[in-house]
Amino acid sequence: MSKHEHDPDARTLFRKAAAGAKPIVQDRAHPHRSRPKPVPAQRLRDDREVIESLLSDAYEPSDVESGEELLFARSGLQHGVLRKLRRGHYAVEAHLDLHGQTVAQAREQVSRFLREARSMGKRCVRIVHGKGKSSTGKLPVLKGKVNSWLRQRDEVLAFSSCPPTDGGTGAVYVLLRRRD
Repeated sequence: MSKHEHDPDARTLFRKAAAGAKPIVQDRAHPHRSRPKPVPAQRLRDDREVIESLLSDAYEPSDVESGEELLFARSGLQHGVLRKLRRGHYAVEAHLDLHGQTVAQAREQVSRFLREARSMGKRCVRIVHGKGKSSTGKLPVLKGKVNSWLRQRDEVLAFSSCPPTDGGTGAVYVLLRRRD
């Protein structure tokens, strides 16, 4: 107990000071705002990574030859955008070289590379997959896999083999969606 609780002079002084005060009457109801449910952002990112890591090797659009040009565009993409991509008119903001990688290593690197490029806001990247000249049977294994993997990625708007100055049919330009 403090000394002012039993001091009659303190009570008298307080009552004199508060004599003209009127209680505040609140007759309005406070608007009830329901909070939105929390978004499990980390779980969504984890789920997305799991889906990305499960890119299917079973989906093969067709066997790809060493000198064959790769070309893909999502429906709705303007023809002019694809034409500029094929001609190398977009600035390449990052590149990944898969020479000497196994299929498993390449899949992981492509997945990580695209995720990081998109998170940094990059729009056009280049992936060098090689022409398969040093692989068994002289067939381009990674070229076919990259062709397949990129088609399965939602963030890939289009891709095209590069002009000879940037790797020719041994590399692709990839156009990525803008970040959400």
